[in-house]
Amino acid sequence: TAWRVLQLGGSELDAVERGCGQCEIDQCDGSVGYGGSPDESGETTLDAMIMDGNTMEVGAVADLRHVKNAIGVARKVIEYTKHTLLVGESASLFAVRMGFPYEDLTTQRSLSIYSQWLNQSCQPNYWKNVVPDSSKSCGPYKQPEKVTRKEEQTISQRSVHDHDTIGMVVVGASGTVVSGTSTNGAVHKIPGRVGDSPIAGAGSYADSTAGGAAATGDGDIMMRFLPSYQAVEYMRMGTDPTVACQKVISRIQKYAPKFFGAIICANTTGSYGAACNKIPGFTQFHFIVSSPLLHQPTEQVVDCI
Repeated sequence: TAWRVLQLGGSELDAVERGCGQCEIDQCDGSVGYGGSPDESGETTLDAMIMDGNTMEVGAVADLRHVKNAIGVARKVIEYTKHTLLVGESASLFAVRMGFPYEDLTTQRSLSIYSQWLNQSCQPNYWKNVVPDSSKSCGPYKQPEKVTRKEEQTISQRSVHDHDTIGMVVVGASGTVVSGTSTNGAVHKIPGRVGDSPIAGAGSYADSTAGGAAATGDGDIMMRFLPSYQAVEYMRMGTDPTVACQKVISRIQKYAPKFFGAIICANTTGSYGAACNKIPGFTQFHFIVSSPLLHQPTEQVVDCI
């Protein structure tokens, strides 16, 4: 969809908005758009961002409720406000003002994921050091009188299917770079949680003087390292996109060796690459490339490091 927009003369911003928006409509992987990844109260909320690498403007929404086209709302933040990030119910009110329909994001599928989770004593969840014991029962949780800190599990309990993102980098014929993301976040997240996807430099980053990058995976860990910004800075210094991606993954590995995550990188000359962290059940990362040299969108695969 993004490639078609470019071929028909649309801008790079149009391409990213429409491409990510297509995934929201298609509910890609159950982890983008409405009806997926219900939080602890059973609600689906959306995060998205879009970044213009010419002006360095960013539009983003987080914890967006009742509006399906999150990337579209993010674009409106650039066009009609002086802000960068709008959140929660207030972001929904902004979206309605901008003409987006206010609708329910719940589906039979998200209800069934939620009720199954409740039936499994709310496992897995994202709480720690609370009472009652979050590994055995549902909340409401509170902090104990006396805190005895347990070591955080080194292996994430989260399945590699619990969180994913559509991340996109578009490099136009004129060298303009635009990036974007859209996701419904981590399944069973604590309400109000925002991951890396709508954060500039974390979920994605674009700079038309260097390149663009976008990340996917365990946002709670990845966002601490601003991986997309870091990858673009490596490319600015002349590092090959594949190596830039690998260096970013290696930096995170030092602190969280078992994290689930991957990143795509593209520079202004059209070179691209990707890297991922190797963990059980996730040894390769697949991504799609479209370019004038390819007759059609082509799936590429990299081995995780």
